[in-house]
Amino acid sequence: MAQKKWLRYAAMVGATSLALTACSSSDGVDEVQLADTDCDPPQAQASGNPSTDPLKFGGLLPQTGDLAFLGPPEIAATELAVKEINEAGGVLGNPVSINQGDSGDTTTNIANQTVDRLLADGVQVIIGAASSGVSLNVIDKIVDAGVVMFSPANTSDQFVCYPDKGLYFRTAPTDVLQSQALVQMMASDGVQRVAVLARNDPYGAGLARNTERFLQEAGVGSDQIELIIYDPNAQSFNAELDRIAQFDPDAIAVIGFDESKRIITRMAEIGIGPQDKLVYGTDGNMGNALGEGSAPGLLEGMKGTAPQTALSSDFEERVRATGAEIGLNLSDLQYSAEAYDAAIITALAAEAAGSTRGVDIASEINGVTRDGEDCTTFAECRDLIAAGQDINFNGITGELEFAPAGEPGIGSYGVLEFGPDNALLPVEDYIVVSIDD
Repeated sequence: MAQKKWLRYAAMVGATSLALTACSSSDGVDEVQLADTDCDPPQAQASGNPSTDPLKFGGLLPQTGDLAFLGPPEIAATELAVKEINEAGGVLGNPVSINQGDSGDTTTNIANQTVDRLLADGVQVIIGAASSGVSLNVIDKIVDAGVVMFSPANTSDQFVCYPDKGLYFRTAPTDVLQSQALVQMMASDGVQRVAVLARNDPYGAGLARNTERFLQEAGVGSDQIELIIYDPNAQSFNAELDRIAQFDPDAIAVIGFDESKRIITRMAEIGIGPQDKLVYGTDGNMGNALGEGSAPGLLEGMKGTAPQTALSSDFEERVRATGAEIGLNLSDLQYSAEAYDAAIITALAAEAAGSTRGVDIASEINGVTRDGEDCTTFAECRDLIAAGQDINFNGITGELEFAPAGEPGIGSYGVLEFGPDNALLPVEDYIVVSIDD
């Protein structure tokens, strides 16, 4: 049976977060820096001019780029949500639709092109992006158009105080929570000396700096932590890995995306890979795609965290069936629950607002996830709203309890591990971290 371990800590609004400023690190990389998140996040206000036009979603999810492995489960889950909303009668009596588009990654302009197309199509809500860096590239364009942006996978703390007009939301918990879960995993393995190797973007640098902070709070001395921020577009990572080898840690955390495959291959070549050291990953690389094409047994024993709850077999069957219907092979289901819940929350917020106008939907999103009558499906929750009741939607991801910044106040993380065939083993344990408001 899957086991859950609870961590609870007081996360003041002033917890550290990323800002898009930079300074030169010891590696010569201009590293994005941590900043204070002490703010009152902006809140959307109802327009006073409701619209009952049919609800149109846009998808901004990775079909190409360094997070392309996340695209299929997220796309299938949003298609499933739209299908089930329509089977239950649609939103405000009208069928809903979704227009899928590619987000690419930060090395391309694909996301901007997709957003332009979706806005021209008249969508009121865009689900995506998966990459925090991609979202930061397009968030202003989306919210300035009065459209809701709802990510199933952004984890950077940069969004907590972002001036988003109260129109940005996410179902993935912030990296303040994931770094706590990662450090708890390391502590349970008895780690005393740690190297953290992270990509230089809002996701990687922020998660790395929070991990460093929580390692120190857990009693690991600053002189026992080596943090290296790397350029993910570099031709080689040899210098960074040679530095780690010289440091000779007990454990190495690799916080990256698709480039992690090259990094770990080189680690094995110089004797610091998963067969030699405790190696950890996070949600950006802990997927079966990491093992595709790798040397046999390369990843065996590598552990990591990713936002995850125990999925019911019924949901797994539904989302896999939907994927098959639209020609997607789902080797992973990572972030499928978060993508599904984002669509359902949006639809319920539209019902609560009596409007499909973006700002009206946004004004109700936080409220439908907390402080009301518990419900777990669109149809059940919609009927409660119609009866005049406040609702507390508990989705596929479990309790949500959105905080004022439009994000979960609870994070559940799967304790992931690769087996001898470079594939992830079935998840047996979860670490649940919550913010005491």
